[in-house]
Amino acid sequence: MNLVSTLGDRFRAAFAGQIVSVISGAVLTVALARLLDPDGYGLLFLAISVLGIIKLFSKLGVAKSTAKYIAEYKETDPGQLRNIIRFGFLLNLGVIIVVCVVLLFTHEYIAQLIGEPDLVPFLLFGVFFIVSSTILTFIRLALQGFEAIEATAVLRIIDRGSRTALALGLVVLGYGALGALVGYILAYLLAAFVGLVYLYRRYYQSFSVEIVESGLKRRIAEYTIPLTATSTANVLDKRVDTILVGFFIGPVAVAYYTIGKQVVQFIETPMSALGFTLAPTYGAQQAKGKSNTAAQMYEESLSHGLLLYIPAAAGLVLVAEPLIQLVFGTDYTGAIPVLQVLAVYAVLMSVTKLTSNGLDYLGRARERAIVKGISAVLNVVLNVILIPWIGVVGAAVATVITYSMYTLANVYIMHTELDLRIKLLLEKTGCVLVITIIMSVVVFLLLDYITGFFTLFGVITVGVVVWAVLSVGTGLLDIKQIASALF
Repeated sequence: MNLVSTLGDRFRAAFAGQIVSVISGAVLTVALARLLDPDGYGLLFLAISVLGIIKLFSKLGVAKSTAKYIAEYKETDPGQLRNIIRFGFLLNLGVIIVVCVVLLFTHEYIAQLIGEPDLVPFLLFGVFFIVSSTILTFIRLALQGFEAIEATAVLRIIDRGSRTALALGLVVLGYGALGALVGYILAYLLAAFVGLVYLYRRYYQSFSVEIVESGLKRRIAEYTIPLTATSTANVLDKRVDTILVGFFIGPVAVAYYTIGKQVVQFIETPMSALGFTLAPTYGAQQAKGKSNTAAQMYEESLSHGLLLYIPAAAGLVLVAEPLIQLVFGTDYTGAIPVLQVLAVYAVLMSVTKLTSNGLDYLGRARERAIVKGISAVLNVVLNVILIPWIGVVGAAVATVITYSMYTLANVYIMHTELDLRIKLLLEKTGCVLVITIIMSVVVFLLLDYITGFFTLFGVITVGVVVWAVLSVGTGLLDIKQIASALF
């Protein structure tokens, strides 16, 4: 099977997993917003944001470093793979134990520090959240290193599908926001158990025991350092803003901000699947001396990503008001301006989803970590300035400003590694902007006709048709090529 066919199969699997994840996530998000009041909804996701930061210390880049060396050694020295898996897992397990013990003794203090005493039970259950989610992360990334994208897709389906059923079930039974968190934990545990058994039987047992290569453990441990720095900055970007919104304004504002971010995360599904699929392939192709192949894959993927996400972001800005009111209810109208600002963030995420993980597999984690660290610190500073000044929208503005810097830097680093054809990419982006303007004018003229779900869907459909006709007509979109990738 050739590379294109193999990548197509992997992308379809990853995309299927992402689709199930998005559908189940959308059901969960909307249902929780309807079942919980804004205070409870905001408290739940404030807790998840705090636990997300704590989880940073429980993974420390160990999983990504392990995956990087799996991807490299499966091409050059498969005899060391068992040693890599064992060392990475035991190292990560040791870190998890330390972090969970610390959380167990400090969870009340953390809640007091944030100014939300109602967080105490959430953080206590958070010990199980940290254990289960960190182990699942290690398993998924290890499988990604083996380019077992189909297996990671199955784990995502198990995790997200069971999360929706368990979280909503516990909320309906009367356990409220805390019950929803327990549902998250149970879903993580189920997926982690299945993934651990699969990783052990399918890969770990497949390799013979060999003497550990001299310096291998040290290199794995050392490579966790830049990856940890990047992960730290990434969590600051994605979690601290939510915590600062809760600190300065309260749980209701957290609910508005969370909804805006979750809508954006829903629409970045295709690029997330593609980036996850291609990331280890960049490293594998470079290890074979085929950097040109990696560059062409990246250019093609980036061009199609911008063709999809720039018009999607423009459409999201235009239909944000009826979308929020009809889907989430009038209690969440405060999320409308947040979503409109974060639409730009959707475009930026589409680029970084394709680029950032690939840089880690290409050995450029240090450079990415430096840029990410700078943008993360600036993000915190801007949040502290803008949230008290212009409210929850300030958090969205800070995110867009700093993520723009990070995105451009990522593309530049990728260019220095793969020698991209920048002029070609700019020309295609210019065509995409023209298509976006024409589509936006059509959608804007139809906004007054939106009175319910059906008319909202109709206007969105008209926009998609206009986009598709223009994209195909300009030659930017090849229907047969897209169809072959998806089917």
